[in-house]
Amino acid sequence: MAINRWTPACKLLLVLLLVLPILTGCWDRLEIEERAVVLGISVDTAADEDVKEEDQVSHLRNKFPAPEKDLIRVAVQIALPGRIPLGPGEAGGGKGSAGQTVWVINVVGHTIDDAIMNLQQQISAKLFFGHLRVIVISEDVAKKGLQNVNDYFRRNSEVRRMAWMLVAKGNAEDIMKAAPKLERVPTLYLISTMDSAVQMGKFPNDFVGNFWSDLSKKGKEGFLPYVGIMKEQNVEIMGIAYFKGDKMIGTTEPIEIGAYMGVKGIKQAGYRGIISLDGSSDTITLYASSRQSKIEVDIKDGLPHFTVSILIDLNIEEKMNERFPINTSDMIRKIEQEDEKWSTKFHEGLIKQTQQKGADIFGFGEYVRAKQSKFWNEHVKTKEKWQEMYKDVSIDVKVDVRIRRVGMKAI
Repeated sequence: MAINRWTPACKLLLVLLLVLPILTGCWDRLEIEERAVVLGISVDTAADEDVKEEDQVSHLRNKFPAPEKDLIRVAVQIALPGRIPLGPGEAGGGKGSAGQTVWVINVVGHTIDDAIMNLQQQISAKLFFGHLRVIVISEDVAKKGLQNVNDYFRRNSEVRRMAWMLVAKGNAEDIMKAAPKLERVPTLYLISTMDSAVQMGKFPNDFVGNFWSDLSKKGKEGFLPYVGIMKEQNVEIMGIAYFKGDKMIGTTEPIEIGAYMGVKGIKQAGYRGIISLDGSSDTITLYASSRQSKIEVDIKDGLPHFTVSILIDLNIEEKMNERFPINTSDMIRKIEQEDEKWSTKFHEGLIKQTQQKGADIFGFGEYVRAKQSKFWNEHVKTKEKWQEMYKDVSIDVKVDVRIRRVGMKAI
C-alpha cells in the first residue's frame, strides 16, 4: 500500500536504481592479463634482407599502394604477466633474469603505424601503450626525420608525455635488448638513468612532451639525449642530439651538456672542469654546484643582439700539486678569473656550433618573439626565417664564477 502512494517519478527512480547496475556492468572490461603492456619501443632503419620479411607480413604489399618510404624495423619490449618483480626479490637478478621479465619482438613496416599493425597480427593480446616509458630512435632514423614517429605517438592517447625519447648511437634495438646488472627490467634502468641524470645536473629535464613542444615553437628547436650502449650493457649519455625541424643535424660532447644548461640557467649543476694557472702543471679540479643565467635582447644594425649573463657557483675539488697554495683571497680570485675565461669560450663554442647549423636549441628566437614582438612580426614571422637569421645574430656571453668551497671548507 505504501508503494502505491508513490508518485510515478519515484517509481521510475526505484526501477533505475535496481536495473542500471545490471545494465552498466563491466561489459567493456579488459583484464590486465589480456593486454600486451609495451614498456619500450625502438625504431631502426631496415636492412635489405628485411624486404623479404616485409612481403610476408605486410598488409599493404600487393593489395594497396605501398608508401614511397624506406622500411623501418620496430622492436617493442613487452612485460611478461606475473614476471615483473615488485620488490628486491632474489639475488642475482641481473643480465640472466632480464629475458625472464620482458619479451623483445621486432617487425618491419613502411611507417610506425604499419609496423605496429603488423606486430598486432603476431600477438594475441591487444598492445597497450599506457605504460610506455622509453622510445629509442637510431641515429640514422633521426637524421632522416621524425615526422612519422612524432605524428604516430602524439596522436596515440595512451602515450604519456612524460616518457623519454632517446637517440641511440648505432642500433637502437640493442638498447631494447640490453640487460644491465643493476635492474631486471631494462626499461626501468633507462628511466632511472635519465631521472638520475636530471637530479644530479647531468642533463636537463627533456621528456618527449617537452621535445614535441619545442618542435611546435617558432623560435626554438628541439633536442634529445644522445646515448650509447657500453660493453657491460650499461647506457652512457654521450651528449645532446639537436634538431632542425624534425631532422637531427648534430650532436655535442658529453661535457657540452653543461654548457647548454649554463646558458639556460638550469640550477642543478653536476659537471667538473680542470684549469691550469699560467700554463703550468698547477692544475685544479673544479665542480659546479649551481647556476643562474639571464638573457637580454635588443636590436642592433637590423638584427637581434643577445647578452647572456651566467653566474656559476663552484667548489674546488682537488689540486694536483700539493705545494700549490690556495689559502689566500688573491689566489682564489685568480682561479675564478682563469675559469671565467675558459667558461666563456666553452659556452660560446656551443652557441657558435648551433648557429652554424641554424639550430636554436636555446630558444633565443622565443626571446625575440616575447621582447621584440614588433621586429619579429615585421622581419621574421616564420620558423624557417628564424633558422636562417639565427646564423647571423650576435651573442655576447659573460660568465661570473664564484668559488664557494675549498675542499671541506666554505669561504
